[in-house]
Amino acid sequence: MKVLVVGSGGREHALAWKLKQSPKVSGVFIAPGNAGTDTVGTNLPIAATDVPALAAAAQQYRISLTVVGPEAPLAAGIVDHFEGMGLPVFGPSKAASQLESSKAFAKSLMRRYGIPCALGASFDCHAAAMDFVKSQPAPLVIKADGLAAGKGVVVAGTKEVALQALDDFMVRRTLGEAGKTVTIEECLDGREVSLLAITDGTTVLAMAPACDYKRAYDCDQGPNTGGMGSYSPPDFFTAGNIEEVRQAILEPAIQAMRFEGMPYKGVLYAGLMLTVDGIKVLEFNVRFGDPETQVILPRLETDLLDVMLATVEGSLDRVDLKWSRDSCVGVVLASGGYPGSHKTGLPISGFDKLNDGITVFHAGTGKQDGNIVTSGGRVMVVTAMAGSLDDARARVYSNLPRINFDGCHYRRDIAAPSSR
Repeated sequence: MKVLVVGSGGREHALAWKLKQSPKVSGVFIAPGNAGTDTVGTNLPIAATDVPALAAAAQQYRISLTVVGPEAPLAAGIVDHFEGMGLPVFGPSKAASQLESSKAFAKSLMRRYGIPCALGASFDCHAAAMDFVKSQPAPLVIKADGLAAGKGVVVAGTKEVALQALDDFMVRRTLGEAGKTVTIEECLDGREVSLLAITDGTTVLAMAPACDYKRAYDCDQGPNTGGMGSYSPPDFFTAGNIEEVRQAILEPAIQAMRFEGMPYKGVLYAGLMLTVDGIKVLEFNVRFGDPETQVILPRLETDLLDVMLATVEGSLDRVDLKWSRDSCVGVVLASGGYPGSHKTGLPISGFDKLNDGITVFHAGTGKQDGNIVTSGGRVMVVTAMAGSLDDARARVYSNLPRINFDGCHYRRDIAAPSSR
């Protein structure tokens, strides 16, 4: 079988890497891919949002399954387009993708179906949003309604910061149309965890939990990013917690989408907060998390292709997800200035100096004159597996100084005892 992975980030590298391990896969194509995916399959120079060209490529290369990585093509309706052409594809429909593409939609659905989440309200009027902020106690969370590449959330410790975020999103339109509508929520306190689930619209299989670090700098300082590192599994999130979330959050969400006439197939990402009042949803994403995928998939022992085919075919009830007992830690190496402006085209060296057992998932990388160079803010995720989190963490951090590019920076507290 031939598979096509849509996207160019570290998540897509991890997906292609894992799918290639299936004995049933004869070829992997990635569109557009990066310098890392080029080592596990064939990159196709097609943008992840060019749906007609992607469909044409799936036909040309006789692709048995297309796996969509990023949220943008899902929100644009790539699954609907492929299904309309009879092309097997893994991911939710355009309508179902509203769980991520519209924070207001997701919040409204959770309220209507009793799915535990933060209290809040949505606004498309700047003045009304300002009045609401002034009436609420700080801290508050301001969320741009649309897709914003992980940069549409501001945790405002003061009302002044919250009002500035409203001005940025709704007036100055720093995120474009994504900030036209905002959701304003109470700031939940507790431990945060990500739990992904695979679903065929009826059966819901929880994956291994992971923890993500969104702030740019150590000790959760600095601006939010797309994620600076992650680890799996968190020891504080038990098998009982996983089952609780499956029954109280994941299954109700999938049932709600079916009741709403938007059956959901694919992977559903639940960002969760463990509060004193129970586990609550911070956000839903309609695709694999990034960088969580890079530490979850190395632990998956079940054939990922089998899981995805069963999802598409509606036979997920026959699948049993099996996981390694080892821990996995991944640290993002970012460009200088990220998540703000940063240089690209900078040469990267040191891959040949890494120890055995270190896996590097490329994200913002490309090739110039045969050399690997930076092409984005999050450049790569360096990962390692070991029998304990401490050992996995030590393996990763002992190898990070061996990779070099100008301006490289990374958090030094990913999976540290003090941060987990």
